[in-house]
Amino acid sequence: MSKGSGVSDERQVNGTGPGATDSSDLANSIHTAGSAPRVAYFPDSFHEVNGVANTSRHFQAFARRRNLPFLCVRAGDRSQAFQEEANLQTLELPRGFLSFALEKDLRFDPAFPRHIPQVWDVLQRFRPDIIHITGPSEVGMVGACLAYQLKVPLAASWHTNVHEYAARRSSWFLRMLPNGASAVTGQKIEEMALATAGWFYSWAQVLFAPNPELCSLLERSTGRPCHLMPRGVDAELFTPAKRRRAASDREIILGYVGRLSVEKNVAMLTRIQQELEALGQTNFHFKIVGHGAEEAGLRERLPRAEFTGVLKGEALAAAYADMDVFVFPSHTDTFGNVVLEALASGVPAVVTPDGGPCTIVRDGITGCIANDEGFAAAIADLLANPAKHTQMRQSARSYALTASWDSVFDNVYAAYESVLPQKIQTLIAQPK
Repeated sequence: MSKGSGVSDERQVNGTGPGATDSSDLANSIHTAGSAPRVAYFPDSFHEVNGVANTSRHFQAFARRRNLPFLCVRAGDRSQAFQEEANLQTLELPRGFLSFALEKDLRFDPAFPRHIPQVWDVLQRFRPDIIHITGPSEVGMVGACLAYQLKVPLAASWHTNVHEYAARRSSWFLRMLPNGASAVTGQKIEEMALATAGWFYSWAQVLFAPNPELCSLLERSTGRPCHLMPRGVDAELFTPAKRRRAASDREIILGYVGRLSVEKNVAMLTRIQQELEALGQTNFHFKIVGHGAEEAGLRERLPRAEFTGVLKGEALAAAYADMDVFVFPSHTDTFGNVVLEALASGVPAVVTPDGGPCTIVRDGITGCIANDEGFAAAIADLLANPAKHTQMRQSARSYALTASWDSVFDNVYAAYESVLPQKIQTLIAQPK
């Protein structure tokens, strides 16, 4: 690997700055028809354990495999900020002491714009044809502002239902209000969060979302075209072949992978345990992979649970393969990478009818779709029908084999092309 020289935090732009780009010079950087666009990618999350980070790492790996001109600007603690490997460039900038926690491993730094001179310098040299952000984080805001200053098209992908998260994370406040006022206030919080997110995403010329329902929502709220951007899965890593349990082991393992947070509806796991026991099911335990604010409460209420903490790579793949049923009660996930990873591991999934996971699972074929009241019954039905469960395991694996990351990102690049001609026309029309 060849690395470029490190870019110091103190390095200033000499004689340039936002708005200083000569439009004729910028026009010269646009590729001729048929060549790959130069993409500058600003992800909310890269090193953390979540869907955005997972997608972002795979996006960078796709660019590396294809030798595409790709710049990834992200938050992180790497000692050498700027690195270059063939056509792939990365710029990793630290969050400062003013940052605060959004999740156990994800923070927000309101002072992150202090890095703009450094990012501007790298962008000037990279000369992007398009800038792609993943949401209204501090990194995404910097990317959006610099796209405006550089006069290049902005792409934005929706990965998190921020409006639903805002309402659920306000539950501590809403509980103090009278019942009627609580419901109305919660709805207003969600509507305001959605309106704010819609305004932010309307800055972009092209949008991406992981399921058709969200695509329609974004198109209505922004007036911008939205393309489907589902997720892929590494079917060589996540595979039933990683199963370590003996064939004689008859205990049922119900698995969950993800953040242990209120918006994931993880309190449902306690209800599932109680209802399965009431149905006479006792030969089971939970394998819970992840961490979050709800972990302490779950440990108290789930005597039938093993908490592994965060797992990655081979350890995570083995944990999936050892599961018998994947239980994912979230109503707010926009896609559900973990559901696809479970299916690739040959594990049928039980999911809610809300959000992205229900677009992955084929009810009765690769898993079950059930509301909160029917979750335990759906699991019990699977456990009572071994032949049906075996067929679902096979169907789940077969479906996952059709979901490759390469096909996802090929479609993203095809969508980029829809706005690049607009960029060329805009530049030609600008006065010299």
